[in-house]
Amino acid sequence: MADPQRPKNPSRVVVIGLGRFGSSLARELARRGYEILGLDADPRQVQLISDDLTHTAVADTTDEEALRQLGVPDFERAVVGIGNNLEASILTTSLLVDFGVPNIWAKALNHQQARILERVGAHHVVLPEHDMGERVAHLVTGRMLDFIQFEDDYAIIKTIAPREADGLPLGESRLRSKYDVTVVGIKRPGEGFTYATAETVVHKGDVLIVAGKTAAVERVADLD
Repeated sequence: MADPQRPKNPSRVVVIGLGRFGSSLARELARRGYEILGLDADPRQVQLISDDLTHTAVADTTDEEALRQLGVPDFERAVVGIGNNLEASILTTSLLVDFGVPNIWAKALNHQQARILERVGAHHVVLPEHDMGERVAHLVTGRMLDFIQFEDDYAIIKTIAPREADGLPLGESRLRSKYDVTVVGIKRPGEGFTYATAETVVHKGDVLIVAGKTAAVERVADLD
C-alpha cells in the first residue's frame, strides 16, 4: 500500500467516521476516482469498507499524534462523519482546523451541533437527513456547488462555468453537443439566476445550472 504521507493533493480526501453516512460518501468518492483515506475507531467499520478504499486505518481521531502519523495534515479535503459522539466530532474537527486543512466538511445530527461545528471552524456542515453521503461526495470534490439526482440516472447540478465557455455564447461554446447536457440557468456574481439561451454569453465566475445524465454533468463539473 502506498504511503499516504504526501503533499496536499486535491484528488485525495480523508473521511473520518465510517458509519452509514461516511461509508456511502467514501465509496462514492472512490468510485469517482479519488484516493481515500478512511478512518474509524471501530475495527468492524474499517474492515467492512477496507476493500473499497485506497487506505484505511483504525484510529482514535481525537489523538493529534495518531492523525499526524497517518498524514492527515497533508490532506486538502477532510470529511468528519462522526455524528453520534459530539465530543469526538468537535475534537476531531478542531484538530483538522489546527492542522490548517483548507476544506473541512462535518456531519451534524441537529442544528445545535451544526452551529457548534461551525464555531469550531468547520467550513461546511451537513445534516444527513437532508444531505446523504452520495450527494455530499459530489460537493466535496470541488467545482460542483450543488447536486440533485433523480431516477433513471438523471441529475441537475450547480457549478462554476468551465474555462472553455468563457466569453462565448452558450450556442458557440458547444457544451450541449460536446457533453450531452443542457444549461438551463446562469447566475453572475451579484445578480440572480436567469434562464439560459443559446445567445447567453458566459463570463468567468458565472454559476451554471446544468442538467443531464449523472456521468455527463459530472464531466462538466470536473472541467477547469
